[in-house]
Amino acid sequence: MAESESGQDKTEDPTDKRKRDAREKGEIARSKELNTVVVMIVGAAGLLAFGGSMAEMLMQLMRDNFTISREALMDERSMSLMLLASGKTALMSAIPLLLALTIAALVGPISLGGWLFAAGSMAPKFSRMNPLSGLKRMVSPKALIELLKSFAKFIIVLVVAVVVLAKDKNDLLSIAHESLEMAVVHSLQLVGWSTLWMAMGLLVIAAVDVPVQLWDAHKKLLMTKQEVRDEHKDNEGRPEVKQRIRQLQREMSQRRMMAAIPDADVVITNPTHYAVALKYDPDKGGAPMLLAKGSDFMALKIREIAAQHQILLLESPALARSIYYSTEIEQEIPAGLYLAVAQVLAYVYQIRQYRAGRGKRPDPLKENLPIPPDLRRDS
Repeated sequence: MAESESGQDKTEDPTDKRKRDAREKGEIARSKELNTVVVMIVGAAGLLAFGGSMAEMLMQLMRDNFTISREALMDERSMSLMLLASGKTALMSAIPLLLALTIAALVGPISLGGWLFAAGSMAPKFSRMNPLSGLKRMVSPKALIELLKSFAKFIIVLVVAVVVLAKDKNDLLSIAHESLEMAVVHSLQLVGWSTLWMAMGLLVIAAVDVPVQLWDAHKKLLMTKQEVRDEHKDNEGRPEVKQRIRQLQREMSQRRMMAAIPDADVVITNPTHYAVALKYDPDKGGAPMLLAKGSDFMALKIREIAAQHQILLLESPALARSIYYSTEIEQEIPAGLYLAVAQVLAYVYQIRQYRAGRGKRPDPLKENLPIPPDLRRDS
């Protein structure tokens, strides 16, 4: 069972975040044996599929280069052109096979770990340049496993090669009695089939190596219970961080609330424990909106700001408590309080008219405003 540096057993499966972080670092399952087998199989198939056309083009290339006229030999310009044409012919003959091998070299790694480009894995690691670390890796269990795999590959390739040579002995001997063109085509076919059979032998090694690499990659990502808990805290947010964020949010909300108080039409108080600031915009329609509310010290600050900006302070304990508990900041008051608030706003309008000298002093506002029982909050 794997252990962490703290001595705790790594018994928990890796989380999605752990897998993503490992992938970003390039730490995914890879199998060199699978890559080798895929390239060998595709290369052998390419020789069998394109070997005939490659042989014909190469034979034509040899004919053209061995049947040069004397005039061409003495002309430097014609020799350079012939060299260019020969290179083009050789490249064209090999392009199908090279293209197939390139695709195989890409598909091999992608088939196991998927496509990945991790720039971090390309950065130099000075720990790998340490001779002592290199010596430690050479005598590690992983190095022993690689040595055993290499020995197994050698034995398998040797056995397959001996079997193939014994099977194709007559074909190999018959090449000596064939024409040059047939001998070249026949040789490419024998090389293709021999490579294919050796690749099939290495397929056994790959079939064992792939599950081992997947298991080893999963084992490296295992986590302790404490690591899982720490990651969960990081994802959800540590309590002290969340508390600090909530505190900052409250402070920002309070600053916005205090800044909105000068726009209020009236501040209704308890008179000391609660204070709520209301505004009604007839142009926008809708119901009156709550701009600010607070209790105790916050209520005192609301009253102070309202007094500084000459906003009417109105004592109505029952209505102040009802609005405080039923309405949030920047929300409209509930429908049940429309009538009570309408009487308050009408009184505020009459006071403004009186102070402007355009009306008589209004009668004091009634103490028992119409507040529904379900919205009442006793002191």
